[in-house]
Amino acid sequence: MAGRRPRQTATMSDVARLAGVSVSTVSHVLNKTRAVAPGTARLVHDAVAACGYVPEKAQQPDGLGIIGLAMSAISNPYFADVVHGLDRRASREGYSLLLAETHDDPEGELRAVSELLRRKVSAIVLAPSGDTGRTLDYARRAGVPVTVLDRFVRHETDQISVENVESTARLVDHLAETGHTRIAMVSGRPGLATTDERIQGYRLGLERHGIAAPEEYLVSGRSQAGPAQRAIAELMGLSRPPTAVVVGNNQMTIGAMRGLRDAGLRVPDDLALVAFDDFEWSDLFQPRLTAIAQPTSTIGEQAFELALSRIADPDLAPRRVLVQPAFRHRESCGCAPAD
Repeated sequence: MAGRRPRQTATMSDVARLAGVSVSTVSHVLNKTRAVAPGTARLVHDAVAACGYVPEKAQQPDGLGIIGLAMSAISNPYFADVVHGLDRRASREGYSLLLAETHDDPEGELRAVSELLRRKVSAIVLAPSGDTGRTLDYARRAGVPVTVLDRFVRHETDQISVENVESTARLVDHLAETGHTRIAMVSGRPGLATTDERIQGYRLGLERHGIAAPEEYLVSGRSQAGPAQRAIAELMGLSRPPTAVVVGNNQMTIGAMRGLRDAGLRVPDDLALVAFDDFEWSDLFQPRLTAIAQPTSTIGEQAFELALSRIADPDLAPRRVLVQPAFRHRESCGCAPAD
């Protein structure tokens, strides 16, 4: 019957043997009935993924109307907006959502997906970490379809993401066209596809305008406010600091603005600031923030539609959807917007 999970052959004993622990330890890790040392728990989760073991609870017939979400929604406001779009679309179809936090970490991601499988979800929407191969293989062995969200991966699965390269290049274009030649970037967490693509766009924009930026103009903010704040301090401490900065996501924009405040610098009088990721309240800033705006609700809704169609027809060829964001021209770039 189409859509039914494949017959499960691995057992808890197989997991225990592969991990080099007792069956009871495997049970405690999977059922969270007793604290287990982190290193031992990691061995168990690795063994679970390697042999494709799915707990008995998850081997029952597919859950009715439950979509699992594995993402860092607690720490990332972008994903919170995506979840809103997913939930709105799911509600219209009579589905409910079950969220598992990954903390943007491969181990956390594997644990989150394992927990969702235990809850008998019909499909999973995953915002992948930098190393998601084990997680996708595990879900495939369990017969549960996965839709990858936000970051493209090199796996045959349904995927949806915003366009990052040309969009970031457009921010650099705009700064260059207003006369800036010392343009820096605060980039995201290393290893993420979005980080790599936005760095690529930054370099593409510089190349288009014949700008040769020094390597120290590219600083990682690790997709978080604190490291981004320190990145700004590093940039402003250079002997020849930039006159404009592109920030790679909304969390880092907050940190960048704090860093500029700490340095006693004003935007755009002392430094032009543009960002990838818009805020709902970006136009309340003084000056208002020039940014690339992702259609977060639309991305969430389309991710749900990919998952729903995959449930209905497991034999569909993998799909890859690229969503175009919008350029929001405001005042933080140092020029008056056209509107």
